[in-house]
Amino acid sequence: MAKTPNRYSALIEKIFFDRYSKGDRLVEFERIEIEAAATDLGIDLPKNLGDILYSFRFRTPLPDRILATQPEGMEWLITMAGKGKYRFVLFSLSRILPNKDLVTISVPDSTPEIIRSYALDDEQALLAIVRYNRLLDIFLGVTTYSLQNHLRTTVADIGQIEIDELYVGIDKHGCHYIVPVQAKGGKDQISVVQTMQDLAWCNERFPDVRAKAISVQFMGQNKIAFFELVIQDYVMKVAEERHYQLVPSDQIDAKAIRNYRD
Repeated sequence: MAKTPNRYSALIEKIFFDRYSKGDRLVEFERIEIEAAATDLGIDLPKNLGDILYSFRFRTPLPDRILATQPEGMEWLITMAGKGKYRFVLFSLSRILPNKDLVTISVPDSTPEIIRSYALDDEQALLAIVRYNRLLDIFLGVTTYSLQNHLRTTVADIGQIEIDELYVGIDKHGCHYIVPVQAKGGKDQISVVQTMQDLAWCNERFPDVRAKAISVQFMGQNKIAFFELVIQDYVMKVAEERHYQLVPSDQIDAKAIRNYRD
């Protein structure tokens, strides 16, 4: 059996080029085609077919042969198009990475030690740290409450999606907010597809409530980048970015506190 990346690449390449014609900006396919492609190529399927698509949507670059068809300044992304249906869509190229020159804000660490001991992965740990330290409130300046995490739901014309954690909030004027949070470990890429899906669900389910799409990402030991993201003309842009460093309370610099005040 070929190594997983090569096996996945061979399958996704066949599915793409079986349907792609030069100049296409959208290539639709169905999940069932993975099985047919594996049969044609003589490849043993992985137990979890969904991992093939998830890998190329959120973790791994598409194969070079597919990337070679991208016009300058554009990139292929895989989006959902209904139950068991997907599409390659050309989006304007966007990579959201933490700005290393941005100031870091120290926050007293309120994470219970037992939570750190039992967190199963980076994403789970990150969501817990955000929750226990009320970092979303600090970032938005809004009082928020965690409504549900790992919410599996559906969106019209997209299909099933999963929101890492969903918050509701209220500000001093009484304005209500619905806030989907996307959590990424240090190596995972912030996803324009997930951002679009999260916002589409918010607009469909809570059309009268103000939606804010938030992504959080580990930058290092107890250092977290926060982004408020917006989608404009199929381009993901950063509306606001902040970096927070969780530290023991006795390590917070009094001078820094004065600087924050000023």
